[in-house]
Amino acid sequence: MINRHIAPTKKSCNSSEECFHSSCGGLCCTRIENLSVKVPELQILEDINIHIHCGQFTSIIGPNGAGKSTLLKAILGEIKYSGNLKFCSEDNKHMITPKIGYVPQKLAIDKDSPCSVLDIFLACSSSTPVCFIKPASKKKTVLDILDRVQAVHLANRRLSELSGGEIQRILLGLALVPIPNLLLLDEPVSGVDKNGADLFYKIVSEVLKKYDLSIIMVSHDLEKVRRYADKVVLLNRTILCQGTPKEVFDSDAFKNAFTFARLYSKDGGDINV
Repeated sequence: MINRHIAPTKKSCNSSEECFHSSCGGLCCTRIENLSVKVPELQILEDINIHIHCGQFTSIIGPNGAGKSTLLKAILGEIKYSGNLKFCSEDNKHMITPKIGYVPQKLAIDKDSPCSVLDIFLACSSSTPVCFIKPASKKKTVLDILDRVQAVHLANRRLSELSGGEIQRILLGLALVPIPNLLLLDEPVSGVDKNGADLFYKIVSEVLKKYDLSIIMVSHDLEKVRRYADKVVLLNRTILCQGTPKEVFDSDAFKNAFTFARLYSKDGGDINV
């Protein structure tokens, strides 16, 4: 069995948090142990320790330059780090190689590109140039995937014609092929309007419930973090605090980390820091 108690790091809040599933049904849990990232003369991350259960939505918050996106890049293997990343099987006895999905903050799109949403999905799943052939069986599979992210109606639209929120849903759909064990979201709705952001989070919540995967999201939108996250990690080069949203937002570490912490409103007002 997975040890459901999340042990606090030496700099964390006191937290009695437990895995919110009575039994962890996902394929893996993620252990980040003593992770550090250093470039010449600059320590970006130091002594990061986080245990993320399967089926858990974890949000990474912190001021600009805190190393939040760097942590995601380390998990993706895009940058060098010291320490350990361990992905454990359901019974917590075996190490596995996880499937990781990733949604970046934004995608640079060539405004003159004729590629449609359907073309992009087919290109990612076939060795045959999509300009020559679009197999009907693969097209049906793509439409099923787009249905997950409420984007079937966008299948034949050019990427350059999509709104910011629509593009992020398409990127989410791509990140869910195949269904990952771990989904990484790097400020996925930054610059997206409120309706688009609300729809994105609604879809992510449905995916989390249906597939019992784990999510790590970097976000500056504390109202959304408070509403959706099960666990919050306050980061500023090292972990200042981790626990439930309430534990972190009520902590002295949170108030000290954000110069404008007064923007955090307990009545649920919009917050962006």
